[in-house]
Amino acid sequence: MKDEDGQYLAPTRKESHKGHGKYLTLPGDQPRMFNTKALISGSPFIVITEGEFDAIAWESVGVPAIAYQGTSTWRDHFLPALLGFEVVYIIADGDKPGIEAAEKLAATLPNAKVIVLGDGHDTNSFLHEYGAAALRERIGL
Repeated sequence: MKDEDGQYLAPTRKESHKGHGKYLTLPGDQPRMFNTKALISGSPFIVITEGEFDAIAWESVGVPAIAYQGTSTWRDHFLPALLGFEVVYIIADGDKPGIEAAEKLAATLPNAKVIVLGDGHDTNSFLHEYGAAALRERIGL
């Protein structure tokens, strides 16, 4: 995910995905959590993002992160895995659906803190524009 100079290689923009979802999968596929290994990282905190590339972006700056595939794919059976963390940072995409989804999820977790990246940013675009240090700073690191 990084080039020989250590630069993050994820796409710099979201594509239109006309006629299909962002990631193609088999018919009937059920939503699932992405990057579950982060749940056993030993960290007192974890980040939740809407989208796999955003979780990868957090991991690239040394922060454990999981993702769900979109605002309608969160499932309540994901919750117990998050209750043991001191803080669960829910990263809201900087648009109305992203902020609403993050706030709805935060209402179900007593250890949640919503982080809005602002200016229409998701984690990936924020990382590309401002860099790793600025991204880590958004959660107080």
